[in-house]
Amino acid sequence: MKRALLLEYWKDDGWYVGKLKEVPGIFSQGETLEELEENIEDAYKLMMEAGGPIDHPIPRTKELLVEVA
Repeated sequence: MKRALLLEYWKDDGWYVGKLKEVPGIFSQGETLEELEENIEDAYKLMMEAGGPIDHPIPRTKELLVEVA
């Protein structure tokens, strides 16, 4: 089964650091963006093999329109 997840990432001291938006607690890093993607996928798979997120249900999302004065 495949599932689309959103990877949020940034560069910090030359490393790509990222987290999965839908799964709090899944963070990783890599020297390249590709390495980060592999590492974050491994972290997600390990979490799922261990029984899924602990005390972190996958949140729902909703788009909001905010008016700024």
